[in-house]
Amino acid sequence: MRKGDLTAYRNPTIAEAMKAMGFAQKSGRGISTARRALEDNRNPDPTFDVHDNFILATVRKQQ
Repeated sequence: MRKGDLTAYRNPTIAEAMKAMGFAQKSGRGISTARRALEDNRNPDPTFDVHDNFILATVRKQQ
């Protein structure tokens, strides 16, 4: 998660269908894309709390 290199889907079939229909980009790019956008906007890094059933991502505004 910290490096943006974790890809794990709860339902890989739905994830692949969403990608095929154009609702998602290349798999595994979302976190790194978000980090880059936050950095460009001078926001703090996001934090991730990984749990068994969900991941909580916290995005904070610029100081």
